[in-house]
Amino acid sequence: MAYTGRTKNTAEPVGRAEHGRRTGHGRHRPGTSLRRTLRREAPTTVGLLVDAEDFATMRRYRSFAFDDHTVYLQQVEGLLRTLAAQGMHTTVALFDPEDYADFCRESGLDPDERGSRSRFTAEVAATGATVAYTGQPVDALITLLVSRAVRRATWEYATMLLAGLGDCADCGQDVGRAAFDRASHLLARLLETAGAGTHHVVCSTPTEHEQLLAVLHLTQETGGHARPDASEGTEFTTVLAVGVALGAPAGVVLRTSVPHRPDRVHGWRLARGGLAPLTAGEVFSAYCTDAGTGEAVPPEPGVEYLAGFDLGADEPGEHP
Repeated sequence: MAYTGRTKNTAEPVGRAEHGRRTGHGRHRPGTSLRRTLRREAPTTVGLLVDAEDFATMRRYRSFAFDDHTVYLQQVEGLLRTLAAQGMHTTVALFDPEDYADFCRESGLDPDERGSRSRFTAEVAATGATVAYTGQPVDALITLLVSRAVRRATWEYATMLLAGLGDCADCGQDVGRAAFDRASHLLARLLETAGAGTHHVVCSTPTEHEQLLAVLHLTQETGGHARPDASEGTEFTTVLAVGVALGAPAGVVLRTSVPHRPDRVHGWRLARGGLAPLTAGEVFSAYCTDAGTGEAVPPEPGVEYLAGFDLGADEPGEHP
């Protein structure tokens, strides 16, 4: 079953015009129409079990009504369409059974109660991965939810690493903060130098336990300034900052699309707190190698693999 829980009431206060409304046969009871108005204005959150494994985990609860994941997804999609037809704003949240069990244990709730699932869904809506429903097919919603969950987990892990580094023994600065500031500068220089076009930027940073990956999308007009999405920009900068702070062999790849021209791919490696340009051959090798298997991948037609461009000298007084 899809779990809904109102997480915020956006309705305006009750107006004076409703005071003194008469009641009786054939007339509205006081406040009935107002409650209907409030209901239409109250946002709704639906928790979604995205895969068959999560669905199977929830079936151990007797109060969980479904026994077929495909039917469940069809019912969720029908519910979302109904809510949209009523003019209600609906957010879809990733419902993770393991996180749910932890939430119930820490909160002293019975996980086999519908009310517990509603409370968890409201919690996820405030702190977890969510997507606003705008008529997308359920498969598209699942893809977006999983992507956002991965991005959030990556950012949280990278933030935790930076926060645990403490102060520099030589200068006393907070190492994580200094690395984030440095990464912000590197990203700004990269985008300033990239010029006009639609940019797709990827940063890969290896750590002891995880391979961190961040992606940034933005479009820059000729003579304008690139303004990345705030959350994507923060996530990207945090992942790059981990590489700066740890001295890890991070890499950055920029793909730029301009109408009526081949896509251009440039690349850099992180070295001594800066981005050193890769050669065209290194960019080709990095872009045309499967990251999981290490096997060669055929180059894309209509794509130029170019050396990374020079990002200029560092500003005076910067802490690498």
